[in-house]
Amino acid sequence: MADSEPAVGCAVITVSDTRDQSRDQSGKIIRELLEARGHQIVHYAVVKGSPLQLKGELAMQVQRPSCKAILLSGGTGLAPRNQTYDTVAPLLEKRFEAFGELYRFLAYQEIGSGAMLLRVAAGTYKNRVLFCLPGSPPAVRLAMEKLIVPELGTMVAQLNRFG
Repeated sequence: MADSEPAVGCAVITVSDTRDQSRDQSGKIIRELLEARGHQIVHYAVVKGSPLQLKGELAMQVQRPSCKAILLSGGTGLAPRNQTYDTVAPLLEKRFEAFGELYRFLAYQEIGSGAMLLRVAAGTYKNRVLFCLPGSPPAVRLAMEKLIVPELGTMVAQLNRFG
C-alpha cells in the first residue's frame, strides 16, 4: 500500500442460503486480498439472502466507526431468491457506474457473452464505500484484484476528504 493510501476498515459480508463460514471461499478471497494490501477486516459474516436481513446487516455496519467499506458477495444472480443486487442498488447514494462497466468488460474477456448477466453495483452508502459482487470465487477474485484492491484506499480517502 502506498504511504498516501490509508488502511481501510472493511466489513465483508457473504450472502448465501447454502454456505457457512467454513465453506465461504469468496469471503476468504476478499479477506485475504484486503489484508494483503494492509486493510483491516472489522467484520465478517455469512447471512441469508432476505432483503430484511441484508438491510439489518448494513445498518449495523454503518454504526461501526471503524467500517469505511462494505463488500458484499453473493445473491446477485437471476434466480428469484437472489435479491442482493435488488436490495442494495437502490440504497446507493452515489453510484460508481464505471465499476459495473469495467467489471463486465473484464469478465467478458474471461467468460464471453455470459458477462452481460453479471449484476454488480458499487457506490456510497451512509459515508461508506459499498460493493455488491457475485458469489463465485473467480468472479470475486477478478473484481478484487483488477478493480477494488488497487483503488479502495483512494476511494475512501476521496469520500472523506472534506467530511
